[in-house]
Amino acid sequence: MDKTALYKIGYGLYILTAREGDKDNGCVINTVLQVTSAPSLTGVITVNKSNYTHDMIARSGVFNLSMLTTETPFLVFQHFGFQSGATVDKFAGCEDAPRSANGLIYLPKHINAWLSCEVKELIDFGSHTMFKANIVDGQSVSQVDSVTYAYYQQHIKPRPQAEKKKGYRCTICNYVYEGDVLPADFICPICKHGPSDFVRIE
Repeated sequence: MDKTALYKIGYGLYILTAREGDKDNGCVINTVLQVTSAPSLTGVITVNKSNYTHDMIARSGVFNLSMLTTETPFLVFQHFGFQSGATVDKFAGCEDAPRSANGLIYLPKHINAWLSCEVKELIDFGSHTMFKANIVDGQSVSQVDSVTYAYYQQHIKPRPQAEKKKGYRCTICNYVYEGDVLPADFICPICKHGPSDFVRIE
């Protein structure tokens, strides 16, 4: 199968934030849907189980979504998507970051809206969990267009530099695995994607 066909699905890109105890955290996700407006306003998200934010939400039952715009710099995706909250405080120095009524942070810049949600059901999908949640609060803050995955790939993500290494390059974050054979169970240490998202480089 040509895996690049999946890139044509109309994904958006969002910062998912959570809080547990006195620790704030966030990660990048691409699957957010409003599924109904009655009897309650309900949405779903899917989160990779390897994300530290995943377990925080599973335990706390609440999360916020920040809707990223086309003006979002690559640095934001690096900060929230290419490192783990298990080892990095992603909100260090952000004591004045805005919080919604549920006490969770939402991004102060590069967004056009935010939502607060309360988890009602968890559905296991192997590598990911789907969280079904009531949307309890939210606000539009800008008229700038939302960033799609396609826009990110074409206009924000840096192009890979000419490689002098042999091995396999991750098409998501450009990490290079050096070796003749990419292990079938290999997981990218940067973005946590598997072998299907790697291409061979010579």
